[in-house]
Amino acid sequence: MTVPFVRTAPSPTGYLHIGNARSILFNWLFARRHGGRFLLRYDDTDKARSKPEFAEAIAEDLAWLGVVPDASIKQSERLGLYDEAAATLRAAGRLYPCYESADELDRRRKRQLARGLPPVYDRAALKLTAADRAALEASGRRPHWRFQLDWEEIGWADLVRGPSHVDCASLSDPVVVREDGTYPYTLPSVVDDVDMGITHVIRGEDHVTNTAVQIQIIQALGAAVPVFGHHNLLTTASGEGLSKRLGHLSLRGLRESGVEALAVAALSVLVGSSDAVRPVSSLDELAGLVDLAHVSRAPAKFDEHELEALSARTLHHFEFAAVAERLRALGIPASEPFWLAVRGNLDRLSGAGVWWRVVEGPIEPLVVDKAFAAAAAALLPPEPFDQTSWKSWTQAVAAATGTKGKALFMPLRQALTGRDHGPELAALLPLIGREKALKRLAGETA
Repeated sequence: MTVPFVRTAPSPTGYLHIGNARSILFNWLFARRHGGRFLLRYDDTDKARSKPEFAEAIAEDLAWLGVVPDASIKQSERLGLYDEAAATLRAAGRLYPCYESADELDRRRKRQLARGLPPVYDRAALKLTAADRAALEASGRRPHWRFQLDWEEIGWADLVRGPSHVDCASLSDPVVVREDGTYPYTLPSVVDDVDMGITHVIRGEDHVTNTAVQIQIIQALGAAVPVFGHHNLLTTASGEGLSKRLGHLSLRGLRESGVEALAVAALSVLVGSSDAVRPVSSLDELAGLVDLAHVSRAPAKFDEHELEALSARTLHHFEFAAVAERLRALGIPASEPFWLAVRGNLDRLSGAGVWWRVVEGPIEPLVVDKAFAAAAAALLPPEPFDQTSWKSWTQAVAAATGTKGKALFMPLRQALTGRDHGPELAALLPLIGREKALKRLAGETA
């Protein structure tokens, strides 16, 4: 395989949602798996809707996911390249001027639909004479420019869908330059892919038809056609399509909710494939799991409840080194023994703060049976405590008091932690220490 150079091309017109993340991650993980490179390209030619704050948010969200681009570009800074490409295509006779207004085109499409015909542009502009065009421009009309498709079948070997083809005779000639000289998506995308040497284009299946058009433009520019792959799309759990405009499952919102970025990444690319959704310890591990050939053709549902569960399982698998810096950022100067003790009880990393306060104190102990607590305190072994101290202590307390099961363990947990449930006390007791344990058994705040 050619060493891949892939790209993602978000428009800075809103916050990224989980569907955007799916496509971005498929690209980044593919490059990671095959020793390739990853380009972040801001498709920001829509001046009215593109905002710098959304571009900044894209970079922040990708950094949160752990996606680091090898290079980044902005289309708004590359307009000269698109002008050159348009001039080349005009000179080759592949672009032609059209003068219909949006309303005229809409009425024409409705008439075609009413007659049972596909709403494909009829190439009426090709019938205009030079005099016709001059008269239209004299009246104030400005042309938009369409790329004249060859009416042929375009085929390619798709990384996800296998052998694929589109009959271009069923398509309208795409508008590639607007009346005001600005560019919609199609031509800049092709020009940037060609200029940057993109080898693989991996994107959602809603771009399948675009691929046939873009292959023709690439060929008209005399460039090499990249390898294409079109993955299935994500929906909400209820089957609703995702939208930046509606704010569906935005990465920003997920990040603020405290779910683990690795869980978001794993679920977004493993769901809707033949690979089981599972927790991973790193994006490199995930890159080794993801295979585009395993992706289903059917839409995949992204369930927030499944994400919550996967996020917790991901936390439970983290070694201390993976979270130490994040714990310190939360004001928790924790240690590896503390992390190993509490991680299995967390669904958010921030929840570690609760157990750090239990360990460090002070807390209000819950002592219901003072006689039982006093007897237990008298049997508390000397330090240093280790993982066996809890078992030997509770065996001694059971023998002395005749209690067992919940009647034995619950009063001790309530006194030592002030809570009815939590991490294994065999791991917490050495962290709490003998001095605080004795005070709490005596009902003192410690």
